[in-house]
Amino acid sequence: MAYLFWLHRCRNVIANLAGMSFFDAINHAMCTLSTGGFSTKNASVAYWNDQPIIQYIIIVFMYLAGINFVLSYFAFKGKVQKIFGDEEFKLYTKFVIIFTIIAALIIYFRTDAALSTIDHPMVWGKAESAFRHSLFQVLSVITTTGFVSADYTLWTPFLVVFFFGLMFLGGSAGSTSGGVKVVRHLILIKNGFLEFKRTLHPNAILPVRYNNRAISGDIVFNILGFFILYMLSFIIGALVFSMFDIDFEASIGLAASSLGNVGPALGDFGPVNNYAALPQLAKWWASFLMLIGRLELFTVLILFTPFFWRNR
Repeated sequence: MAYLFWLHRCRNVIANLAGMSFFDAINHAMCTLSTGGFSTKNASVAYWNDQPIIQYIIIVFMYLAGINFVLSYFAFKGKVQKIFGDEEFKLYTKFVIIFTIIAALIIYFRTDAALSTIDHPMVWGKAESAFRHSLFQVLSVITTTGFVSADYTLWTPFLVVFFFGLMFLGGSAGSTSGGVKVVRHLILIKNGFLEFKRTLHPNAILPVRYNNRAISGDIVFNILGFFILYMLSFIIGALVFSMFDIDFEASIGLAASSLGNVGPALGDFGPVNNYAALPQLAKWWASFLMLIGRLELFTVLILFTPFFWRNR
């Protein structure tokens, strides 16, 4: 795991040189590569909005933390072709680019008032600020790091729903990110398109392929089962939160954020708030959702099935 140590050390040294104190740098280095998201400041990374270079450094290492660490190992070994040939890496990168462009354009053209509250003063101009905060928040939510550079709930209703949707994405398999994971979405998308072909050609054998290799039907069914179970857990999670008199927006935000280990949610528990105001039992419920989400659902939920105990 030496490559992880050097990633961490590089992130720490660069951030320290960019203007963070040593204490802040080492804490944010550990929380970035672990996609943990805890900051030493109440304002999170927004505390350094007047130092864009710090946010760009964190952006780079959030992106690296969301990549399968096997690919990071290949990078250190100089096997770059294996990285760019990986389908999950390519889709992960495309997601980041496309979602950043969408968010940046909306922020630039439609949220002058909200954008004016982000940087004090506008350090490198409106366009740069819109791009930086879009990229930062997209990566923070996709990789489930949970750092905050701005309150995205101020960026039009569309972007609120947009970032809510990103909570279900997750980083790459084999990374420290939570969520569903990009590879599962990739296989689900491929299988969905193949269903059209199977409908037109019922006798054809059309396996789902990943990295030019056919995937067995058992793996596809496992991913479909995981996704269904994930969405059921989200729905039940939101229903339970609503039982504590938490409003609809906050309930679905809490359920999605807790299950995906994202951090910031929506409404009263959005990016500039925390979970301190949750009722005691609601905190236990959020903790349970975080646990099953982090352990990929099956590991924990199987304990609640009767046949598991019959087979002991």
